Amino acid sequence: MLSPARLGPRDVARVGGAGLRTRPLRVFLSALGIAIGIAAMTAVVGISSSSRADLDRTLAALGTNLLTVAPGDTMLGGTATLPIESVSMISRIGPVNQVAAIGKVPDTNVYRTDKIPAAESGGITVQAAHLDLPDTVGVTLAAGIWLNAATERYPAVVLGSATARRLGIAGPGEDIQVYLGRRWFTVVGILDPVPLAPELDSAALVGWGAAQTYLDFDGHPTTVYTRSDDNAVEAVRGVLAATANPHAPSEVKVSRPSDALAARQATSRAFTGLLLGLGAVALLVGGVGVANTMVISVLERRPEIGLRRSLGATRGQIRLQFLAESLLLSALGGVGGVVLGIAVTTIYAATQSMPAIVPVWAMAGGVGATLVIGAIAGLYPAIRAARLAPTEALATP
Repeated sequence: MLSPARLGPRDVARVGGAGLRTRPLRVFLSALGIAIGIAAMTAVVGISSSSRADLDRTLAALGTNLLTVAPGDTMLGGTATLPIESVSMISRIGPVNQVAAIGKVPDTNVYRTDKIPAAESGGITVQAAHLDLPDTVGVTLAAGIWLNAATERYPAVVLGSATARRLGIAGPGEDIQVYLGRRWFTVVGILDPVPLAPELDSAALVGWGAAQTYLDFDGHPTTVYTRSDDNAVEAVRGVLAATANPHAPSEVKVSRPSDALAARQATSRAFTGLLLGLGAVALLVGGVGVANTMVISVLERRPEIGLRRSLGATRGQIRLQFLAESLLLSALGGVGGVVLGIAVTTIYAATQSMPAIVPVWAMAGGVGATLVIGAIAGLYPAIRAARLAPTEALATP
């Protein structure tokens, strides 16, 4: 008795591919369903990884040795204040290299003209600033100049990036003024966005002396920025509160901007998890589409199955043929989805001036997930096809 011929891997791929070529539109739509799910998952991971890489690059450029000191709460639940001498006391800490402060000027708003109603302040804060703030925080200017020893004593102002945008000011100039604290201040500069001190983006910064002279500023700093030696950051952090306010160190908050950025990354990861869940749902829907396609294929191709069985094909070979079709169909969707996800990540990263990064595990995992989905989706139709008796299949009209 002759034993049935065994199908090699190339034969299995050829037989499975032949089944796909006979129904190109249905194959395309089924593969598209899987591709959308894989593209969503790949793009989410890629954009998230690109954002983290850009954040890490920013931190590396600006440094992680920046610590901030701010007033906390009093024992009675009120808002504490930092002593006027806190900046000079912090500067005496040995490993501290740079110190600068800003102080919020209360009850003072900024307007483009004096005709705007007082209630429409736009959420812009007025901050008195030390001259060495840019060097300490890593501030750069998009246009104009920073305050100097002369302008910090006169009605001159530097606008944060968001402030300039809200006021509709594109650049500084001698004739560019804003109405600040019931008098006109000349705009001398506009800042770039400040990743490590985002509170500066929505602020109008005036000189410390000008704030005391024209705006009744009391001289108490509200945020003190310090730069320390990299190997002494934690040690400095431990003594900053007691140094800034020796009488009430518990009323001082000490943090580093990288902590806030880490919190932002955690939020980003949670959002990424949500989007990955949505991508998984889309992938599941694509798997259902593959299963539906394969079940219909078995019903339509009963005569072919019966003929192959009559010519000696075994149940295992029939099962392997339809399972191969399902895997090939899923692989087409997976590879297409990965390519589409990489394209989306690259385009988004280019528009945001970020490095485009798609982890290898995301690409391999995307294709692997489609093969698993394809195997599961094609298993039942393959078993059903293999169970058809030759006479029953050939009798199908």
